[in-house]
Amino acid sequence: MKAAIVQKAGQPPVYADFADPIAAPGERLITVTAAAISQITRARASGTHYSSTGAFPFVPGIDGVGRCEDRSRVYFVLPRAPHGGMAEQTVVPKARCLALPDDLDDVTAAAIANPGLSSWAALRERAHLRAGDTVLVNGATGTSGRLAVQIAKHLGAAKVIATGRNAATLQSLTALGADAVIPLVGDGEALEERFKPHFAGGVDVVLDYLWGASAERLLMAAAKAGAEAGPIRFVQIGSVSGGDITLPSAVLRASAIELMGSGIGSIPLERLIALTGELLQAAIPARLEIAVDPTPLSAIERHWARDDATRRIVLTM
Repeated sequence: MKAAIVQKAGQPPVYADFADPIAAPGERLITVTAAAISQITRARASGTHYSSTGAFPFVPGIDGVGRCEDRSRVYFVLPRAPHGGMAEQTVVPKARCLALPDDLDDVTAAAIANPGLSSWAALRERAHLRAGDTVLVNGATGTSGRLAVQIAKHLGAAKVIATGRNAATLQSLTALGADAVIPLVGDGEALEERFKPHFAGGVDVVLDYLWGASAERLLMAAAKAGAEAGPIRFVQIGSVSGGDITLPSAVLRASAIELMGSGIGSIPLERLIALTGELLQAAIPARLEIAVDPTPLSAIERHWARDDATRRIVLTM
């Protein structure tokens, strides 16, 4: 069969022939129709992600959409190595396959599952979002952040505040449900000053996709708002702006901030799969919007390193 194949760590995949997968007991043989290129897929291929096995060659792709041998249409996640989603066929444990709603097309399902789950899981499982909460999305101009704005509103947030560096994209988020936007420009103190009025007005949940300097100033602004800010559930999801921050201990002592993370290590896999099912069932009723660029699998070498911050690249078979 044809597949994208990673031969060595750090090398982009090549389009070539790979051994046909054979389903073992408890697995499904899936004919793949769509699989998105994601940051975690790139990281695993480079050998830098903590879940990388170090075994080569292999087919990349942690998830996708396809049809089982009985022609049922499913979303699947974490195929059995060395097989992945970026191939004509793959094999996946039955428990990691989810039936798709009839009105959700293959490309959109493949595009929305991974970035949408980041906020769906954070809000449902970690922050336990309550109807009427105010949610601040730090880093809302990328694909995941744009979905986070929409998902927060769908799940009951009364107010959504969005931050980002791209001014034009930031303003466009008002059409997707953002009630206020904060541009991430200027030095640390100026940035903190922009945050303060919003925390004084009350923020219940922060979804942080950036970490780095903006997260530092967000936490400081929240602490300085003190009792006026009320309890804040700060959920760390991504680290686009850096893997480390400097956090004065007084920030946590002087505020009612609950600092937590959301991801594979903080939520059991079976629960993440169930949450993905909820997201996919809600995609059409919630009118979730995502920009998609469908691309043939044969073009993997040309599109592997493309910036997908605003448009999801979905390989079609």
